[in-house]
Amino acid sequence: MSDMPNNVPGEHSVRWLRIAGVVALALLSLFLLVETVAVIDSLGRPSNAAADTITVSGEGKAAAAPDTATISYTVTKTAPQVSEAMAAATKVENTALAFLTQQGVADKNVQTAGYSINPHYEYRPCVSGVCSPAKVTGYDVSQTVSVKINDLAKVGTVIGGLGGVGVTNLSGPNFVVNDPTSLEDQARAEAITKAKAQAETIAKELGVRLVRIVNYSETPNNPRPIRYSVAASATGAEVSTPSVPIGENEYTVNVSITYEIR
Repeated sequence: MSDMPNNVPGEHSVRWLRIAGVVALALLSLFLLVETVAVIDSLGRPSNAAADTITVSGEGKAAAAPDTATISYTVTKTAPQVSEAMAAATKVENTALAFLTQQGVADKNVQTAGYSINPHYEYRPCVSGVCSPAKVTGYDVSQTVSVKINDLAKVGTVIGGLGGVGVTNLSGPNFVVNDPTSLEDQARAEAITKAKAQAETIAKELGVRLVRIVNYSETPNNPRPIRYSVAASATGAEVSTPSVPIGENEYTVNVSITYEIR
């Protein structure tokens, strides 16, 4: 009977497979360890580091003579009865509207801004703890009208004429540019040019370069209107035409630009 061979066929292959498996497992463990360390190391840190930036600002201005004026006036009348007060106020208002038409003010440029009726009360003293109810003694009727005037040469005439027909209060004019878009564009362009020049100067001094704009904002500052007020007589007495300087309206735009730098 012959002896059994010392090595079973395929024994070497099995051994190498085991070794290869151990090596693969070790490599996988090492990979997972490295990844775990990387994840732990990244905890508490932002995924994307914030870019370095600079923020600059600029202001631009543009001015032009106004082409439109607005005024407002109020007619107020008092009478014992509402109907009487309304009739008196309507009479003055109709006279004012007729005057505006004579001055070439279009109907579309005249608008009622408010109409109110308010009672007057008389309060009697209490006697022996007994108080009488308040008594209505009359009514105030008020109508406020806003007017837009396109012919600025007539502003003073309109103000004086309205005072002469008996309006109670008159305020204005507010001078405006009817379409300020082009002025705002000019002011914005100047503001941006100044801001960009400032950014280039700062970048040069810091030894960095401007990469891109990451934020932009602007704040328009419209001009404050020129105001003129006159307390007009309610007696219909003639009121002299006031001198109303027009001047210019200045529009201002402030911009802020943030650049990424490297």
